Parts: sequence; structure tokens; C-alpha cells
Amino acid sequence: MHSETRTYRTGSEEVVLDLTQDAVEFVADRGDGLLQVFVPHATAGIAVIETGAGSDDDLLASLRDLLPLDDRWRHRHGSPGHGRSHVMPAIVPPHCTVPVLGGRLALGTWQSICLVDLNVDNDERQVRWSFLEG
Repeated sequence: MHSETRTYRTGSEEVVLDLTQDAVEFVADRGDGLLQVFVPHATAGIAVIETGAGSDDDLLASLRDLLPLDDRWRHRHGSPGHGRSHVMPAIVPPHCTVPVLGGRLALGTWQSICLVDLNVDNDERQVRWSFLEG
């Protein structure tokens, strides 16, 4: 298995950050196998979603509806509503697996691999890229 960790800056606002180009480069010329993408943070997730046509904004809006930014959360350190960021990975998991065929991602036409980060208190994220030959 080949594995590496990369650092991403997500900024001070909620974000859906498209990582697809990095995934394409990571698997290029590796043959057939599986790409595992994992974010080792308690407040971030990985989504396979369409981007650029409003779906990324819709995802953030949906998460705001499901996980309101208010004081209901028992987990209260950090900025107001920070506890919701700790619940979010139960909805948007911290990982995804994508088939790789001939060194190319086997994603659908409109699918992108994205880092989802609601935590405005931490603007730097690690993502572990792992390729398992198959």
C-alpha cells in the first residue's frame, strides 16, 4: 500500500473543498486498486458530491439545517455552536473509498471528492491518501 498525508487550509468559513485533482494525481500510473481518503479529525468529513453547480452550497445549507449553529450542543468549547462540528462526521463520514482502474479514478461524470469542514476554529486539515493495489 502507498500512503501519504497532505495538509489543506480550509480558512475561517465552512467549506466544501474539492480534492479531486489531488486524487487524480495521487493515483496516476498506479494501475488497478482502491483509493482510500481519510481525514483524521473529529470535526471534518469526506463527501463524494457534485461541485460547481450549487450542490456544495446546498450541502452546507443542509448541514446548517440539520446541525444548527446555536447553543444547544453539550460540547461547548471553541466558537458558538462548535459542538455541531463534532456531530457532523456521523452524517458526512471522515472517509471514502473510490475504485481505481488503470490509474484513473472510477468516479461518475459529476462526482468529486471533497473535504467538508464546518469547524471555523481550525483552518488546517490533514488528509491521508492511501492506494491499495488490487
